Amino acid sequence: MDIKAVLIAVLVIAVIAVIIGLVLGIAEKIFKVEVDEKEVAVREALPGSNCGGCGYAGCDAMAAAIAKGEAPVSGCPVGGKPVAEKIAAIMGAEVGDVEKKIAYVKCDGSGKTKTVAYNYIGIQSCEAASLMPGSGPYSCKYGCLGFGSCAKVCPQNAIRIIDKKAVVDEELCIACGKCIKVCPHNLIELVPASATYRVQCSSHVMGKDVRDACTAGCISCKICEKNCPSDAIHVVDNIAKIDYDKCTKCGICFSKCPRKIIKKY
Repeated sequence: MDIKAVLIAVLVIAVIAVIIGLVLGIAEKIFKVEVDEKEVAVREALPGSNCGGCGYAGCDAMAAAIAKGEAPVSGCPVGGKPVAEKIAAIMGAEVGDVEKKIAYVKCDGSGKTKTVAYNYIGIQSCEAASLMPGSGPYSCKYGCLGFGSCAKVCPQNAIRIIDKKAVVDEELCIACGKCIKVCPHNLIELVPASATYRVQCSSHVMGKDVRDACTAGCISCKICEKNCPSDAIHVVDNIAKIDYDKCTKCGICFSKCPRKIIKKY
């Protein structure tokens, strides 16, 4: 065995190893990504459902936004107050009032009130039906299609289809927002669980057109808006909308609505 050749080989390998080590060390410094310890801690405090109910792509994006001060410590609707308190402690901030939110279906159109435009025999999903003429088989192109796409994605089984309309079980709902994303007519929104009065319609047409399509629709008469003493309800794009921050729960809009589409909870 040629000892000299072996020693040369060992030396070459050692030199290569040193060079690789130096290159890796330099690369680490150049491409090093600074880790925000608060962001990591906030991410660990979040429930990890990645539902998007907070308005961000997932828990990672939400944690980054909170760490940067771009989102409130109480921004996670799923975690509620317990998670908000943990994050507030991490961020050194005040929690403030954290109110539970629930998913709310803005449609009162049941099988008894909706006018059928044609017989639909296609795929039994809201997404598929919404692609048909008129955005579905019912005369109202804004209403609940009743095929249960929202119920199928709900991780808590908090949504059922009753008489061709989605109904939320508020006790089971965790406000994850998955039902909101899947509804093709954008009928579902998160509202404060304490909201006593809610508008149960999403139609954007007026008067006779509403009546022809559904006996439970808002006709944008503005009686609710004219009678609200706290300026908490306005008709926007032919549909009444309640500002829950202003609403005093007086119930005048509820009692005055001629179509009874403002519901009391």
